[in-house]
Amino acid sequence: MHDPRIDVAETVYRFAYGIDQRDWAGYRSIFVEPPTTIDFDYSSYHGRPAAAMDVDAWVGAVTPLFSGLDATQHTMSNPVVEIDGAVARCRVYMQAAHFLWADDLVERTGDAVPEFTIGGFYDDRLVRCADDRWRIDAVRLTVWWRRGNERIMELARTRDRP
Repeated sequence: MHDPRIDVAETVYRFAYGIDQRDWAGYRSIFVEPPTTIDFDYSSYHGRPAAAMDVDAWVGAVTPLFSGLDATQHTMSNPVVEIDGAVARCRVYMQAAHFLWADDLVERTGDAVPEFTIGGFYDDRLVRCADDRWRIDAVRLTVWWRRGNERIMELARTRDRP
């Protein structure tokens, strides 16, 4: 018998895979379809309150940031999945490493370190859709720790790429 918790965890893992591979169509496919908005809560990362956003606007907002970085590796582990009918909740530990190599890092960020990494966990809510796939409709990141040169993130967002 197939365990649906595996499908839920795989959907959450595809969140990391889509970003790291810059597979924006694949990344988009893990979220619910419009017109539904998604609740994104990254307040523990940046201090701004949680917000409901159109998923296409979300993908459009994160694409320049991650495309401006030279490499990322989002690692997710230890999934705890609870399913209640057509709604699932999944918590995973995470570490997200971001890299930007540039000759002028010191001048532009005040630091020569080309890495910024955060650790913590994601709490995601997923719904089973008409196509029987689990899709994310709420994301909450809780950051426990940070290390490295956080200023590379803003530099990446505004970086001109060839």
